Amino acid sequence: MTRETVVERGLIRDLPDDEFEQRYQCDRFTATVLANRFRYIVQHMCTGLLTTAFSLILRDWYDFAATITGPPKKRYPVPAVSNSLVLFLGPMTDAVRNMVEEYGPERLKPGDVLACNDPYRIGTHVNDVCFTRPVFHDDELVGFASLQAHMLDMGGIVPAGFSAFKKDVYENGLVIPPQLYFENDEPVKSAFAQLFANVRMGENIYPDIQSIFQNLKLGEGLLMETIDRYGLEAYLGATDYACDIAGETMREAIHDLPDGTYEAEDGIDADGIDDSEEYKIKVSINVRGGRAEVDLSGTSRQARTCINSGYLDTKMGVAVAFKFLLDPTSPFTSGSFRDIDIVLPEGTVTAALPPEGAVFLYWEPAMPLLHAIFRALRDALGENAVGGDFCCLNIHNANGVLPDGRPWVTMAQCGGEHGPWAATKVGDADSYMVFYEANNIDPATEAIEADIPVVLLRKEYVADTGGPGSNRGGAALLKDSLWLLDTEHHAMPLHFKRPSFGVHGGGEGRTGGVWTWEPEKFDVTKEHDLLGVGSEVYEKATPVGGVLDPKTNAPDPDGEYYYFGRVPAWQTKPKAIFRYITNGGGGWGDPLEREPERAMRDVRDGYMTIDGAREQYKVVVSGDPEHDPEGLEIDQEETERLRSAARG
Repeated sequence: MTRETVVERGLIRDLPDDEFEQRYQCDRFTATVLANRFRYIVQHMCTGLLTTAFSLILRDWYDFAATITGPPKKRYPVPAVSNSLVLFLGPMTDAVRNMVEEYGPERLKPGDVLACNDPYRIGTHVNDVCFTRPVFHDDELVGFASLQAHMLDMGGIVPAGFSAFKKDVYENGLVIPPQLYFENDEPVKSAFAQLFANVRMGENIYPDIQSIFQNLKLGEGLLMETIDRYGLEAYLGATDYACDIAGETMREAIHDLPDGTYEAEDGIDADGIDDSEEYKIKVSINVRGGRAEVDLSGTSRQARTCINSGYLDTKMGVAVAFKFLLDPTSPFTSGSFRDIDIVLPEGTVTAALPPEGAVFLYWEPAMPLLHAIFRALRDALGENAVGGDFCCLNIHNANGVLPDGRPWVTMAQCGGEHGPWAATKVGDADSYMVFYEANNIDPATEAIEADIPVVLLRKEYVADTGGPGSNRGGAALLKDSLWLLDTEHHAMPLHFKRPSFGVHGGGEGRTGGVWTWEPEKFDVTKEHDLLGVGSEVYEKATPVGGVLDPKTNAPDPDGEYYYFGRVPAWQTKPKAIFRYITNGGGGWGDPLEREPERAMRDVRDGYMTIDGAREQYKVVVSGDPEHDPEGLEIDQEETERLRSAARG
């Protein structure tokens, strides 16, 4: 369909003023002001929670999100979401509606707060509790202010919950159906009693919920001020306007894709039972006349342990992929989904069913799904295509007991939770980011070491791991952690069999791995030096997961797969070391088109070695990058000879 055909359908910006006001019950300026004010309100709520949270997962990771939702009579539109954890935003466009409809909107009153954490009702996992507060105007229910936030623990068989080995919903932890947690602005004692009878670390969770409650009141107050100032009709009209604009920009972006069917797949290495089954996520994207259908038929059955996602998490993965590739500049609202249909067979790893289809590591299927969509559309997008990031969150969940008897836990801080993105047509990729569907904060090393008995020894890039291209993929991240007490570790590396892919002629990133060293193999306090990074150091390590050389245990794309689940929980003595190396990001464009000077700078800056520059880019660099980085030189004649030979 041509661009002219899109315009003929009528864009909001082309509406005459009288038609605009008739449709949205306010003028353009007011609609724009209110749409921006909605976004201000959710960000204000998030800022309040971030600065008052007690749990490390909230204050150090930004593991929460806020939304505004319109009233039931408008079918619960979501005109604004916060600039925080993306994983929540797709599910939250349905979560509030599902909670309220089940509880009964007619039962809600001013001063209520409704809560729910069931993955099959609201998405994500049981640690993420969605709290929503109804907003009334002249006794009429006109909307909701909501915060979904990660609680430090929800019971279950693993402290903090992070594990790939839980086999059903009963092992996951406490499930909260839609119920009141506050009534008349007072805590509902029975709800809190049920919660604290089931969870660990309630001394952190209770003040977190109180902070959430206060910021819900803040959101409610700001919405009521908005309605009092601009009027109810303008508020409702601006809600429609914000959703319509997001739907329109996505529709235009889909129109720009050539009609056709685009297919690809990605996957998860294994579940927590054994490594006999790789879980494949297959997508077939059918684009016709400005609409897209994403068909996941052929995706593997639901996993036998909790590496599944629910249907709302899959909806989120599809939405993020389309926003990222096609419509990255307009605000995300519930209107963004209007022209995207999803065919989603039940009982698959992307739409698991209870009780055996346990959902906890819901982002792990969602990320390969996003990668599969990126793969499927890379030819259609041409130079605008984007390759794969490091794909797996590689969460490290550790717990133990302090000398004074107090329990401690860490989550998403000491594993491979941050890593590289893929290069784009704009330039080289960032090498230290959250994966595509997150948008959280990187916990500060000082905060980690102050809270738990660990020392972060290394956090650095690994040379020659970024996908080669005229623009280079991000380099893999290496992180070493030294554990000071007896510790139980849960490692969850689920995406090392497949390297991150490149686009537009770019190459793949290298795969990583996970290892542990007991103190008798390497004692940093006796060696008075850090654990090395050469391939020889891995011979003394115990592999946890990855594709590795069976003799040296070093990363090797042609090596053997080491199944992470052969030891469900690693028990270590004081001074043990864990090492995570993420996958490298995919490259963009022909590596032979990369300017030799840029390759030399990569050698100088540690993103590449001299051998890597020669192998991947046919650029011959001489000198000593460690001791004289500014003295590096390019052998122009030999470089041209190698590149000419490579071009054939």
